[in-house]
Amino acid sequence: MTDPSPVATPTIDTGKAHPARVYDWFLGGKDNYPVDEELGRQITAMEPTAKYGARHNRWFMQRATRMLAARLGVRQFLDIGTGIPTEPNLHRIAQTAAPETSVVYVDNDPIVLAHAEALLRGTPEGVTRYVQADARDPRKILELAGEILDFDRPVALSLIALLHFIPDDQGAYDIIRTLVDALPSGSHLVLSQLASDYDPERTKDAVAMYAAGGVTLVPRSREEMTKFFTGLELLDPGVVWLPDWRPELAVDEERDGTPVPLYAGVARKP
Repeated sequence: MTDPSPVATPTIDTGKAHPARVYDWFLGGKDNYPVDEELGRQITAMEPTAKYGARHNRWFMQRATRMLAARLGVRQFLDIGTGIPTEPNLHRIAQTAAPETSVVYVDNDPIVLAHAEALLRGTPEGVTRYVQADARDPRKILELAGEILDFDRPVALSLIALLHFIPDDQGAYDIIRTLVDALPSGSHLVLSQLASDYDPERTKDAVAMYAAGGVTLVPRSREEMTKFFTGLELLDPGVVWLPDWRPELAVDEERDGTPVPLYAGVARKP
C-alpha cells in the first residue's frame, strides 16, 4: 500500500550544492539547481567518469536488491540517503520480485520530500513510504522506520554512496553499528563507498573541489570500508570494486570497462 497523506511543501536551499541533487545531475535528472550543476560540471571536468560512476551506483543497488528480494527472500528494505527518485527505484526492483515487500526511504534533502508522492507509487500488496531524517541521527531513523517496518523480521539496510559524505568524527561507524544492532538476525547491510586508494592524487583533488562547493567528501580505503561490516558475514565476492560485485545479476547495464573507484559490499547479520 502507499501513504495517502499529503506532504507539505518544504523550503529548499538553492544557494548551496547538495550531494543528492549533484547526483541527480550526474544521472541526467532535472531535479537540481544551478549551484548543483556547477559543482557537477567542475567534478566531471576533473573526472570525466563521474557520471558513469553514478550510473554504476544505481546498477549496484539494483543488483543487490534483486539478489536480496528474489534469491534470499528479504521482504523489508530500509534505504537511507535514497536521493531523488530515479527509475527504476529500489521498491520497483524489490516489489517486482515480491509485490508484498515493504520499503522505507530516508533522506534529509527537502527536494526529495517534495517528490515523495511520485516516489511512493508501489504495489497494492506492498508498503512504500518515505521519511525525512538525517543519516547522522540513526535513532530517529529507527523510530520513524519502526512505525512501518517490523524489526522482528529481517531487514535489508541500504546506504548507497552515502557514507563518503559522513566523516569519522561525525560517527560514521557508530551510525552503522546503531542501525545494524537494531535489526534481527538474517538482516543485511548494503554499502558502496568512494575509494581513497585507487588514484590518491585525483581523489584528493575531488575532495578539495567538493569542499569548495560546501560538501564534505570522505574517501576510504578497502580496509576502512570493510570495517563497516565488522561482526557481519560478507557475502561473496566480499568488498570489491563496484562493477565487480555480482555482475551476473545485471539487467540493462551498459558497461564500457571504465574503472569505477568505489567499493561495494553486502553482508548478513548472523
